[in-house]
Amino acid sequence: MIQRIQSVFLALGAITSFGLFGTDAAETEVPVAGSEVFADAQYDVYDSLILTGGVLAAGLLLLIAIFLFTNRKLQVVLCNVALMITLAYAVYGGVLWYTDSAAAQAQVDFGALLPVLTMLFAALAARYVRKDEKLVRSADRLR
Repeated sequence: MIQRIQSVFLALGAITSFGLFGTDAAETEVPVAGSEVFADAQYDVYDSLILTGGVLAAGLLLLIAIFLFTNRKLQVVLCNVALMITLAYAVYGGVLWYTDSAAAQAQVDFGALLPVLTMLFAALAARYVRKDEKLVRSADRLR
């Protein structure tokens, strides 16, 4: 059902994923000429199409999973896929950041924490969906 705890974790995961569209992962004082990432002084998901697509895909999967409460196995699969997508774009984003020439001048912002929170919420949602499935199976045995 929608009011279960895994729905809360799925919603929080989607919110933190979509929250990346409004926050920066890092920023510099001034725009850095010659820098691929910090040319506008901000490192955000708009700096790479892969980052934008990954954030959008993970957020949409978690949002869709909220409404699939009748199909718990598919919910677990969507949570795990969203977790893997988030891990992939977080690693890709980290590589982009650390290989950029202006990374030493940058200060980390709150947006760098959001992929970690998205992964945490997706993992917790998958855990509670599996727990719910186990509870339903044990209740079926009692009938």
